[in-house]
Amino acid sequence: MLQYFIFYKPFNVLAQFSAEGEKKTLSDYFPNIDKNIYPVGRLDYDSEGLLILTNDKSLTHLMLEPSSVHPRTYLVQVEGQITEEALKQLEEGVIINIKGKKYKTKKAIAKIIPQPPKLPERNPPIRFRKNVPDSWLSLTITEGKNRQVRHSTAAVGFPTLRLIRYSIGKVTIGGMMPGDIKEMGINVKELLLG
Repeated sequence: MLQYFIFYKPFNVLAQFSAEGEKKTLSDYFPNIDKNIYPVGRLDYDSEGLLILTNDKSLTHLMLEPSSVHPRTYLVQVEGQITEEALKQLEEGVIINIKGKKYKTKKAIAKIIPQPPKLPERNPPIRFRKNVPDSWLSLTITEGKNRQVRHSTAAVGFPTLRLIRYSIGKVTIGGMMPGDIKEMGINVKELLLG
């Protein structure tokens, strides 16, 4: 039987089942899950948000296939007051370093979020610095290079402080809290891939 789970991965949790030192892993949240269920793609240890887990190999293949375009939206808190110029650069694509090679990111959609989004507090919280402002943006990309969002915001002069993957396709973590799990039906394929 095919199974699909949406997981709101908390900060400082590895997106894998295998242990790595004292770090929390998916095993801490899915202690009795079928051994054939795996996360689709990755979400870095220091990032939060939407992670899909499934035993549907065809969905995993489609999600990881570079030619299969599906939008992923991130909510990004950056150091400094993000500028329209930086947003434009992010939208047009920026040069980042991937495994020692220069890479130009594909076109994206970048928007300033004028008020901080209503999100669960991060544990531990972001270090507050009175003399250094921060701001929020949403960034929608269609590719998933390693640490792409962090590299991209740094490339335009605004280092990422907090990163939350909010959606993949039409699947979101809206209304969820870190650590929450939702089981989905087969229609999740359509929602993820359009």
